[in-house]
Amino acid sequence: MASSSDDDNDFIILTITNSNQFEENSVSDQDLFLSATDISSWDLPSILTFSTLRVQAHRTRLIEQSSYFHGMLSWSFSESRLDHISIEWELEAFVNILKCLYGCSVDVTFDNFLNFYEGALYFGVKILLEKCKTWFLEVVSSTVPSQMQLDDLIYIWNFGFKHANDYLPELCTSYLAKNFMWAVSCKSFVDVPYRLLQDCVKHPHLTIQNEMHLSDALFMWIDASTKDLNKMENNCTDILKQIRLSLLPLWFAAGKRRNCHYTKLVDESIASVFKLLKISPAGSLRFLEGGDLKDFRIRVTEYSKITSAILLLSLLPSLNCTDSMLRSSVKQLLTKLESLERDPYLISQGLLPMLSFEAVEEVDISKCDKLHLRAAIECFSMSFPSLKILKAAYLLNFSISFLRQLVLKCPAICEVDLAVDVSPIILEVSNNSLTSGVRLVDVSPLHTSKVRLSNITKLTLEGRTELCDSDLLYIAKFCINLQHLNLNGCTTLTDVGMSNLLHRCLRLKSILVCHTTFGLNSVLALCSDFHGYDNTSTQISVSLAFNIQTLHIGDCKCVDETSLLKLLSETQMLKSLCLRDTHITDRALCSIHGSSLEMLDVSNTMVSREALTHIISGNPGLKCLRVKGCRNLFEYKSNAAMGEFSYLNSCGEVEIALGKTCRLQEISLGWGFSHFSMEALKPAITSLRKLTVGLGASLGEAALTELPSTCPFLESIALYFQVISDIIIVNILESLRNLQVLALCYCFGDISFVAFKFYMPNLRKLQLERVSPWMTNEDLVILTQSFPNLAEFSLLGCQHLNSDSQQIISHGWPGLLSIHLEECGKITANGVSSLLECVALEDLLLRHTVRLSFLLIFPKSQHLGHGIQRSFIQDAASKMPLLRRVSLDLCDASDGYFDIPPDDEKSYLRFVMIARCKSMECGLALHCLEPRRKRVHKETLLVSWTSENVISRVVKERL
Repeated sequence: MASSSDDDNDFIILTITNSNQFEENSVSDQDLFLSATDISSWDLPSILTFSTLRVQAHRTRLIEQSSYFHGMLSWSFSESRLDHISIEWELEAFVNILKCLYGCSVDVTFDNFLNFYEGALYFGVKILLEKCKTWFLEVVSSTVPSQMQLDDLIYIWNFGFKHANDYLPELCTSYLAKNFMWAVSCKSFVDVPYRLLQDCVKHPHLTIQNEMHLSDALFMWIDASTKDLNKMENNCTDILKQIRLSLLPLWFAAGKRRNCHYTKLVDESIASVFKLLKISPAGSLRFLEGGDLKDFRIRVTEYSKITSAILLLSLLPSLNCTDSMLRSSVKQLLTKLESLERDPYLISQGLLPMLSFEAVEEVDISKCDKLHLRAAIECFSMSFPSLKILKAAYLLNFSISFLRQLVLKCPAICEVDLAVDVSPIILEVSNNSLTSGVRLVDVSPLHTSKVRLSNITKLTLEGRTELCDSDLLYIAKFCINLQHLNLNGCTTLTDVGMSNLLHRCLRLKSILVCHTTFGLNSVLALCSDFHGYDNTSTQISVSLAFNIQTLHIGDCKCVDETSLLKLLSETQMLKSLCLRDTHITDRALCSIHGSSLEMLDVSNTMVSREALTHIISGNPGLKCLRVKGCRNLFEYKSNAAMGEFSYLNSCGEVEIALGKTCRLQEISLGWGFSHFSMEALKPAITSLRKLTVGLGASLGEAALTELPSTCPFLESIALYFQVISDIIIVNILESLRNLQVLALCYCFGDISFVAFKFYMPNLRKLQLERVSPWMTNEDLVILTQSFPNLAEFSLLGCQHLNSDSQQIISHGWPGLLSIHLEECGKITANGVSSLLECVALEDLLLRHTVRLSFLLIFPKSQHLGHGIQRSFIQDAASKMPLLRRVSLDLCDASDGYFDIPPDDEKSYLRFVMIARCKSMECGLALHCLEPRRKRVHKETLLVSWTSENVISRVVKERL
């Protein structure tokens, strides 16, 4: 009996009432009695159908495993003598708490984590609390952010903050900081509490792609959080101070000038960037004289304008102003940066404690013209040991020795991008270099030394006119693993030089050589057999062309019909083929044997419908087709006696073949395509992203009006020589909300700017050429309000614009990257002033923008002193530090000419093009009247800067 009584005293009845009375599973009002002794076999789904549970539990176990029950049942509380306790709690959570008390396994998930954590805290269940902490720590330590939704993170942080629990908020802050870019992409980012966001941007683990993304995210959060920024301005001051203004890209900072609430911040950023751009490595010593260097330490950036010293400071540990010894070492190193050409190994691990970032695999230093490349490589070699991808586009301070040092210092590198703007013309090369069968002899001292083989598989040298054939030989020696090579626009390379490289690089699968002298020798190199092994280790003999997947030889005039036939007949694996502006024939095109084509560009060639249909039918995976300018696609019948011709087919084989087999993402069409074509193309263009309609096509109003419903995912539309109307434009702007590019050129029909009154924040490029001759400044204002985020703007033939238009453009789009204004009234009649406020410009064209009518030629005395100032090019280069291309016309020069800036004052300029016109009589010549005259193009002066020299040429083309 005593034993039985003791056992009864050890039991206690727990009555648990579900605190969630609206639980869908609670269908019974009856109580369910259970014994904790059988807890391992409880059927949880069945239990949850009851609203109240009565559980017989062991008093001793509750006291030992729970501080809540220990305090209640062990002391002199009245409850300690009771054999019954009532608890109101979420039923599922408490059942799992009991399971944990009895040693049963419990699975923690996102759905139950907070319920478990809150219950473990309240009832003092240490085992469950540690289990929850361990689970959450594993979650936030994961490198895959998709495991947790941002809403869950916010909810967990709010719980921890509300209950004064530091553990959860700290982990949430760290997780958000490490996965900040993921969080910004979530819709619920604007719901992040201010305190959490503030702690996140101050966190040392904050990981962003560049400072622009951080700024954009903060601006977006602020704009979404309140409609009245004035009320919140003081509260946001602290968080906006975390932006490192010196590292914001110019176009981004300038573009924010439209928002008056950020004007002060933007002005500070622009001033700081301009200051950085003018500092030499030696001048960087001023940063060390005192103050915080945090604002000059880049996180990760692809746009920031930095010097070698700033890069070095960013890779060092936090510099404490009181650490005089470390500052002394930094000073010593910075003073030696200027002499780095003589001693490239001055940066050493022994001199400074450089940080190492093992996870960094990609670095983008494009457009960082002040960056000393050799110094940067030294930093990369020590701080980024896993570096695989380096993007260094648009840098002029390049030489082949840079590649050599990169291979030696960063052995893991496999992809390098060193592209620059492509020259508008192909420079003349020696006829001796084009002689068939000539082999170059490698005599350069740089190349005779033993080279280290690299792991580079992708190399982009687009536009590098300073490259010579001997450089290609060196690349062929150390890049034996090269698979992708981009030499587009390398106009000084010879056909023989390229053929020598092709003979050596036998793993090439992608060759891009558009706008070069690629010719017969290169074709023979691609088609020559070499010995290799297949997947079964069987020796085979195949040509390099057999395995080529990407072949771009557009505008290569040195390749004749016979060479093209030989080359294409050898290909089997082609996925991307560019033959625009070549001598391609139907026979050569049809000789392609593969069926894997995804991109085909035969623009401005003489291919026929039959040949094109043959290729389309055999390549069902085609995603991109460019046939604009192919006149042979236009089929017609003629009556020679009557001098008449008419369109032959309403819809041809090409459209039918595309509609049956392909799902296009891009199409560029012209001759031979009509509104009937669009009907047949519908199945192929439902997922279309980019549409270009050129000369010779006649889609008609019906097809263009239906365009948004036919192609709802369009992001780019370019219409040339089409009949348009307000209805078409309204339908496009109203329906295609993701449109990024809109080009209307030489189109017919009456349009008004009322049609443009649609807010399109995603539009980045607007091109209006010969479609709006009556545009006024009021119309220009409408465009700035409707398309606030434009990066590229082009106008041609708007005769009613004047000098005030400059201010409308610069204030409406302060972050523009490209401006083209031609034959636009008197925009520059009083010189160029307001346009210089577009400090982020990279491309500027101003032609025939001084006189009201470009058709009339007046004596120079009538306009001398009016127009663009002679020093404009140098002024623009100094006030627009990223400006790379300038195109002007001598007709607009106030003094009749322009000064070309010297090399040390050109800033970032790559090309300057100055056109010259001549006078020509037009209309009937009457003996009693002076004949009317018009201006026509005569020649263009092209000045181009490379890493080695300055080249000036006069060409007949209008560049």
